[in-house]
Order: sequence, then C-alpha cells, then structure tokens
Amino acid sequence: MKNKVAVITGGASGIGKSLCYRYGRAGYKICIGDIEEPALTKTVDDLTVEGIVAYGYTLDVSKDSSMEKFTESILEDVGPPGIICLNAGVGAGGPIDATEIKDWEWILAVNLWGVIYGVKNFLPVLKEENDGHIVFTSSIAGHLSYPGMGPYNASKHAVLTIAETLYFELEQMESNVGVSALCPGLVRTGILDSNRNRQEKYRVPALQQEEQEDDRKELIEEIYANSLSPDVVADLVFEAVEAKKFYIFTDKAHHDHMRIRHQRIETASNPSLDGDLIDHITTGINEREN
Repeated sequence: MKNKVAVITGGASGIGKSLCYRYGRAGYKICIGDIEEPALTKTVDDLTVEGIVAYGYTLDVSKDSSMEKFTESILEDVGPPGIICLNAGVGAGGPIDATEIKDWEWILAVNLWGVIYGVKNFLPVLKEENDGHIVFTSSIAGHLSYPGMGPYNASKHAVLTIAETLYFELEQMESNVGVSALCPGLVRTGILDSNRNRQEKYRVPALQQEEQEDDRKELIEEIYANSLSPDVVADLVFEAVEAKKFYIFTDKAHHDHMRIRHQRIETASNPSLDGDLIDHITTGINEREN
C-alpha cells in the first residue's frame, strides 16, 4: 500500500475499533470517524498509548456535508489514505408492517447513505492515486433475508451490490484500487444498542414490548455476547485486503442457507427458510463452537 493511512468509519467501537488496532499495529496511521464522541476520544487515547498514530473526527455518516468535511480534514492533516473501511452501521428489528418509517429512514441513512457518501468523497482520491482499497461492511444479511430485519436486510443487500458494482467498474478501468465486501455473521459488537447514537430527527417514541418480545431480545443479546470476537474479524479483513480478496465471510454457519437460496432462485422456486431467526442463530453458534 503506497499510502499507509487507514480511514475507518464507526471506528470507536465493535469491528471498527478492532480494525483500528489491526491496521495501527501494522504501521498505518489511523483516522477514525464516529458519531459517539466520548467513545471516539477514548479510542484515540487508547491507540495513542499503544504507540499508534491516531486521529479522531466527529462524523455523522448520514450527512454528505459531514463526510465531505471528514475527507477534507484527513487530506489536510494526514494526506491521501490507502485503506477506506466504510464500516459505520446501525440495526433495529421487528416485522415490516410494524416498523416505523423513522426506523427505515435511520437505518438507510446510516447503513446505505453513509456508504454512498463515503464512496463519493473518498473514491476520487484513491483513483487519483491509482492505489488503495475500500472495504464495505455489508453482512450475511446482504445475502439472506431473515424475518424481523427488513430495513437492515435492505440496507445490507444494497451495500453489497454497490461494492460488487464498483469492483466491476474498477476492473474495467484496469485500476489498482481494490474493493472488498465484509459479510460478517454474528459478531460481538454493540449493534443491539444502536439507539444510543440515533440522531434526533430519526427518534421514535419508546414502544411498550410484550414479555415474550423482551425474552426474545434477551436471548438475542445472550447469543451475541457469545459470538465471534471483532478482533478475529479485523484479522480476516487485513488478510483479505492483502490478498485483494472480494468476499470476506467470518464463518460458514450461513452457507447452507445461501446455497438453498441460490438454488431456489435458479429454479424460480418460492423462498424457503428452515426455522426462525433465533433457531438459526443458535445453530450457527453451535456449529462454530464444535
């Protein structure tokens, strides 16, 4: 990589934070963009204590003006980046007919428009350098459509096709700029607590949940707590970028479901899903542990 500068959105927690450490330990200067200022400050401080050169920028990826300012500040403070990790993301669940419009707007603003704004602002820099790599954080939900995750599924499907489209376009241009799509399964992050960073204009009144929904949420939280470490994901990303590998999967727990989906598409058969989301998640974790 000509320019050893790594830009990571949503870098103050979860997978983003682990990416900061992985690239920082590899000698990259780290530029973090995050909306959560206290966590951003702490992450920069922690990286600095370890001897990693780190810069923190308050960033709302849902706003083009914020992403533009973020890009300009990095170019001025550090110079052209080599790695762009468009990683910031949020999540919320529930049946589609019970999902608030503001939930749709919020999830698409962060997960989809955050990526679009990131590409718009950083891709010209990489193309001018004719070097570098963009990592799009999609999800296994970019390949599958599990119930109760409509807005999230939609956003991650969109991110994946944007990444694939850009990959082909750069290939046609014979560009040296690389593209990868990170498609993690269950990873131990704070995405279940995404509401802590929800912008005011996307807020909805707190809804009363039935006891069974509370129990379901507790089960999901327990499963996430025992899922894959984000540090492992960061290692996989680093290795994939070095190898110029496009698809980055974190486990094989979902591959059978992906194969079934592709087969049914080829034969124009109706979609099929064995068991509900909780059963599938539990099965995936058991398979990984065994």
